[in-house]
Amino acid sequence: MATVTAEPPRPTRRRQRPPKKLPLWRRARRVLTAACIFCLAVAALSWVPAVMGSRNLGVTVASVEWLRAHGGNPIVSEIENWYYTMNEPEKGGPGLKSLPKVGVAQVGAGESEGGEEEKAYAPPNIKPVMHPKLPGEGVWQKAGANVGPQPPVLLTTYRSEPEYPQFVAGVAWMDGSRTELAYVPGTAEPPEPLEHRGSGEVPPNMRKRLVATFNGGFPLETSNAGLIYRGKIKETMVNGIATVVGYEGGGFNIINWKYGNRVPKNVWFAKQNLPLIINEGKLNPNLTDGPEWGETVNNAVRVWRSGLGIDAHGNLIYAAANYQTVESLAKVLKRAGAVRAIELDINEDWTSFISYRHPGAGDPSNLLPEMYRSPERYLTPDERDFFAVYLRPGQPW
Repeated sequence: MATVTAEPPRPTRRRQRPPKKLPLWRRARRVLTAACIFCLAVAALSWVPAVMGSRNLGVTVASVEWLRAHGGNPIVSEIENWYYTMNEPEKGGPGLKSLPKVGVAQVGAGESEGGEEEKAYAPPNIKPVMHPKLPGEGVWQKAGANVGPQPPVLLTTYRSEPEYPQFVAGVAWMDGSRTELAYVPGTAEPPEPLEHRGSGEVPPNMRKRLVATFNGGFPLETSNAGLIYRGKIKETMVNGIATVVGYEGGGFNIINWKYGNRVPKNVWFAKQNLPLIINEGKLNPNLTDGPEWGETVNNAVRVWRSGLGIDAHGNLIYAAANYQTVESLAKVLKRAGAVRAIELDINEDWTSFISYRHPGAGDPSNLLPEMYRSPERYLTPDERDFFAVYLRPGQPW
């Protein structure tokens, strides 16, 4: 009897289900996440060198500058406006009993230790706005030791606003007949390309004549204004913008630019920054409200501000103080004698005025003790551009 072998059961075919589709929102989220990671990686290639290569800035400040330079200026300005508005100082409070000491002299510039009146021109002392006045308030003091009867730089401080009795403005006066002004590019500002940039510091061979240095104004990316350097246009000049002008031979002026994109004869440098805050001895009528101030901290927000003016005799006047609006800064400069003036940098990270008590950039000193940047700032490479004030050739210290 034959044995019948049973066939093994055939495997049943399972119907394969199509892969489950991800919801559209999940796919979009994955694409967005991948795009963000890619963008962050690309940004890091630029951000890391910018922060790590910074010579004298902290990570936070260097990061903010990087963001400004890469189209983030409106974001930074909004955040700054919010922060300073939330931390606006209150009016009133106890008054000061003394002012920061500035300079090296113990008498005013218009009087000598022997009581004899000096023959050289000296600006009148600044009239205090608060009474009784404090010792030395508004009285000019020599910035350098052993400078003789005609000091190239004078310094003073005074309380600038009665409603804020603790606010102190620092002011410097620079003799136009004895000094010349130089524009010095930083290592990063103005941006490339720039011929003859230099090392971003006061050249060692010029330090024997150095009497002062101060900050150079907004970066070109922020101001949307122009620059002439060594007689050539670096950035397109804009009419109607306040301009610090330096001429071949060292002369200087502060003007309302009207030459378009043309370099007038003998102009060696011209740095622009917003409109004039003082013109023909009068405050700009739009200081309290006007769209022409650009993408910066609001002109009514109280913050560190600095400015540069020129008086009727052709002498420069620098002023800086904390908790200033554009209008209050302009009033500080006008009270000191400025007939035309320009706002320079704002915020404590950039505001610097440094005088030198001895030849060869010896014993540098900040104008105000609250200026936290080192007084050696411009004697070492710095990212930002600045101005240097030298004695004219042949002028004795």
